[in-house]
Amino acid sequence: MKIKSAEFVMSNSDVAKCPSSHLPEYAFIGRSNVGKSSLINMLMQRKNLAKTSGRPGKTQLINHFLVNKNWHLVDLPGYGYAKVSKKSKKTFQKFITEYFKSREQLIMGFVLIDCRHEPQPIDLEFMEWLGENQLPFAIIFTKADKLKPKALERNLKAYQEKMLETWVEMPQYFITSSTNATGRDEVLQYIGQINETLDLS
Repeated sequence: MKIKSAEFVMSNSDVAKCPSSHLPEYAFIGRSNVGKSSLINMLMQRKNLAKTSGRPGKTQLINHFLVNKNWHLVDLPGYGYAKVSKKSKKTFQKFITEYFKSREQLIMGFVLIDCRHEPQPIDLEFMEWLGENQLPFAIIFTKADKLKPKALERNLKAYQEKMLETWVEMPQYFITSSTNATGRDEVLQYIGQINETLDLS
């Protein structure tokens, strides 16, 4: 898929106020220091489409971006480690679950995971919740450039082994790097293939 246009549409914390169009949505979510904004900017080839920050937990709203005039990329708040009050965290965690459960336009969730770390309970629990609620998702391993090939292979194998303790098979996954655009074509091709099966007219 070629990205011809990508523009910010809206931010809000109320799922009911998300865009009323019937365009398909692909939601990106992960722990708050996983490099989500950098990944979105890399996929869209735009430097500042999603705001990056040195302070984890910056995204605290549902952010919609219109891509190629026919689908929405949705940037969701990160979970875990965000330096916000418990009250704020509880509020935006609530609308994350509301978004996933009630947003009919949602086609696929992309769960971002930092490939440098061993499997984290918070990521595993979130994916388990998605599975229990029959919500389709794929995994995007980020920051692949930070590891040497053998270390990356070892970490991915460890993750697969951990996932297969509770999953029948490993979900679709992608290996990416925002620094050198690794995985960009694969992720966009995956979204493009799904869009081809939908009626976007």
